[in-house]
Amino acid sequence: MFEHKNKYKLLNYFHIFVGMIKKYTIRDIAELAGVSKGTVDRVIHKRGKVSQKAYEKITKLLEDIDYQPNIMARNLKNNNVYTICVLMPNPEIDPYWKPCTDGIKNAIRELKAFGTHINTVLFDPNSTKSFLDSNETILGMSPDAIVLVPLFKKESLLVLEKYNELGIIVSTFNNHIDSSTITNFVGQDLYQSGRVAAKLMDNIKKTDGDLAIVHIDEKYKNAIHMQEKERGFRSYFSESSSFVNNIITYKLKQPESEIQLSSFLNKHENLTGIFVTTSKIYQIAAIIKKKSYSNISIIGYDLLHENVAYLKDGTIAFLIHQNPKQQAYLGLKLLAEHLLFDKEIPNQILLPIDIINSENVKPFMEN
Repeated sequence: MFEHKNKYKLLNYFHIFVGMIKKYTIRDIAELAGVSKGTVDRVIHKRGKVSQKAYEKITKLLEDIDYQPNIMARNLKNNNVYTICVLMPNPEIDPYWKPCTDGIKNAIRELKAFGTHINTVLFDPNSTKSFLDSNETILGMSPDAIVLVPLFKKESLLVLEKYNELGIIVSTFNNHIDSSTITNFVGQDLYQSGRVAAKLMDNIKKTDGDLAIVHIDEKYKNAIHMQEKERGFRSYFSESSSFVNNIITYKLKQPESEIQLSSFLNKHENLTGIFVTTSKIYQIAAIIKKKSYSNISIIGYDLLHENVAYLKDGTIAFLIHQNPKQQAYLGLKLLAEHLLFDKEIPNQILLPIDIINSENVKPFMEN
């Protein structure tokens, strides 16, 4: 008895002075309390009978060591090893997707102990063929589930049917697409995001004038995310009795973006604001700054380093942060918890629409 009591004290002193965090097992607790592992198990899980003395002793010890049971491990429904695939655009082609890789790494670290295999497959965000080929690669892996970015509406609906036929669970992130084959969506309400951008523009535009919605480098008819943002933006101003000007949609393609945009600006001298629906707002900002269009306010998306530089110098007024890192992480976590622990997957998780300016950008960049 004396030995167990002193061993417990010694461990606590060691933790206090060294700052060590120990994960106590049932065996550790049994040793410290001087009882059997079965007795400790019955107290922790509140099943079976134990003496009042043993119950009080173990309960006091659990409080002192701040014991936290491993609920996830306890609830594992079987010993199966599951495979989850992630299908996303290649971040080397479009840097917007780079934070997603950090989110995936975080999920892999958390799920490592459970033997879940996570495979990431990339596609060229400018190529529907690349998207379809990457899906064929995933089908060859026979995964239990997939979390994907349905960047192209038409092609996404085709591959979703294939996954559904094979009983593969599908979650989507970043881009929402209507399909009964999708179990879950993680991202923002893009329609509402467009309305938020419109409200910001309404408050900051320097003069009355026309507004432009600019889509860069993507096929608008096949890009739901662009359509939803534009729809939200337009809906806000359609409800405004004070707005009597025009909203112009402009699709900008590289490599002659500067020539094209300069021509567009020269044709629309009454322009007072530009809303860019993608992360490539820096391309617009560079031209606006170079041409000294100080009367045009710019709002767009995402914390790319180029965008942040123009945000800090005042060329860009606001950026809307879509948090792709958290989207990828949550998409994976939800699927894994469903497979491992039979947890119900919510139909959607909508992330906050973060409004970033030059004053609050630093903590977002650090995270």
